Amino acid sequence: MDCLFCRIVAGEIPARTLYEDDQVLAFHDIGPQAPVHFLVIPKRHIPRLDQLTEDDRALAGHILYTAQRLAMQEGCAEGFRVVMNCNDLGGQTVHHIHMHVLGQRQLHWPPG
Repeated sequence: MDCLFCRIVAGEIPARTLYEDDQVLAFHDIGPQAPVHFLVIPKRHIPRLDQLTEDDRALAGHILYTAQRLAMQEGCAEGFRVVMNCNDLGGQTVHHIHMHVLGQRQLHWPPG
């Protein structure tokens, strides 16, 4: 198995888990860019956001719902950012879809 996130899902690589159910896993980012920075990933390998299908609609909604619920749980009621990168040009470095959630600091646009 080559995918870093699939290896985390399989328990081959440890992660600081925030939440897990039968569809998604949420864990703290190893290089946080904010006081709160975690990822929400589907357990099933989907390489890129542009590869979601009609059958993935419920899963995509579940990822987003999980992200906002965990942001509230982690103390980000005053605001947070949700980011998904798609493919190399879009900044995606791990080719398994994942949602970054960042909070508890002032975030600016564009990021930098």
